[in-house]
Amino acid sequence: MPHHTLHNLFKALHTASNPLVIPNAWDAASAALFAREGASAIATSSASLAWSLGYADGGALPRDALLAAIRRIQRVIDIPLTVDLEDGYSDAPASVAALVAEVAALGVVGINLEDGAQAPDLLAGKIAAARQALGNTPLFINARTDVYLRGLANGGAATAMALERAKLYQTAGADGLFVPGLGNVEDTARIASQTTLPLNLMLLPSMPAIQSLFAVGARRLTAGPANFQTAYGHARTLAHALMTDHHTSGLFANSVGYDAMNALFPQH
Repeated sequence: MPHHTLHNLFKALHTASNPLVIPNAWDAASAALFAREGASAIATSSASLAWSLGYADGGALPRDALLAAIRRIQRVIDIPLTVDLEDGYSDAPASVAALVAEVAALGVVGINLEDGAQAPDLLAGKIAAARQALGNTPLFINARTDVYLRGLANGGAATAMALERAKLYQTAGADGLFVPGLGNVEDTARIASQTTLPLNLMLLPSMPAIQSLFAVGARRLTAGPANFQTAYGHARTLAHALMTDHHTSGLFANSVGYDAMNALFPQH
């Protein structure tokens, strides 16, 4: 499917009558499996992708490893792919912009860029530089603010800070607002009602039902590293049982069959 078509499809999913719910992938196998299970788009989790390649989360993933991972995922899916780029792996807007352009050239239709602990003006500068580098290439830029995740403010002050940053990032060229750590209906409603950017939340164990968040304005809900952590937690449990008590029954329960798994991938 042409890049512009995939981009338009991905953008439209943010205003659909159903919430855009994405189980974040970390490699070609997880992406292909989630697509086969009905995902309308694939998103990467920066933490999961880094861990799967043997690097810690937090800017340690080498550029070449990131791009190679994207190519492998793109090879096995034909639905929109959005990639979490953390802070762009640089404090220099020009360097971030060059990476964003390179990622878009691989057919990716969306990215996340985060402010983290940095000043919001820095992320705004990165977004603006990315837009300039992209030219006419369409890309959905999801601006992530860590106001809630890092506890930069509380209560109404947190809502106000998130909205202030949303306005700044939208002016710079952002298409969406990602607020990880936000997990209650009241604040979700306040933020969603005061920005025209589609609101993206990261699913957390204590959050209310997806439909209740969607009803007050959340438009995209992503799993973050949850799928990865659960899969590896299960694998750890099975390995422990095998090595300590020689229990093997769990190895063959709830698994994806060989033929089903093999059929996910091109035969060339």
